[in-house]
Amino acid sequence: MTALNTYAEGLRAEGRDVPWFDPHDGGTTARCLILLERPARRGDAPRFVSCDNPAPAQRNLRRFLAEAGLTRRRIVIWNAVPWLPPAGTVRNTPSRMTELRDGLAHLPALLGLLPALRAVVLAGRSAGRASPLCAVPVLRVPHPSPVYVNANPSARGRIVAGLSEAASKIECPTTGRH
Repeated sequence: MTALNTYAEGLRAEGRDVPWFDPHDGGTTARCLILLERPARRGDAPRFVSCDNPAPAQRNLRRFLAEAGLTRRRIVIWNAVPWLPPAGTVRNTPSRMTELRDGLAHLPALLGLLPALRAVVLAGRSAGRASPLCAVPVLRVPHPSPVYVNANPSARGRIVAGLSEAASKIECPTTGRH
């Protein structure tokens, strides 16, 4: 986890408000990266990019990971735009294209810190723009936000199916475990 949080520190050094990686996830031994759009601003305290966060999208993601059998120690969660939106940003405002391009410019350095990576799950349209940067199989799923999940009856099933496929791609050949 140290290398990943050093990466996050580097982004903070640019004057950005960047959360920490979740120490309960797989860190640099993660076999699957789950890339969301950007963290939501909830207060000003430093926090983690985590499916344990109380936001509805993270609660959905936690449930979908469990349904897919994808364990926390095999994943790391991050965002295409890794820094918090500016204070005062209206909730659920999509990232601007300049923010997304800037965020994705930092993604190759993160991917270089994940030598065991076997799959990347891109959650939502914004994260989907990271596909050309990934040298491992990419799975596209809808974003786990209730805005998408509740509005589209097939979204939940598509997310679980994508995460299940990721789980099968990262299976250890000798043990059969994720």
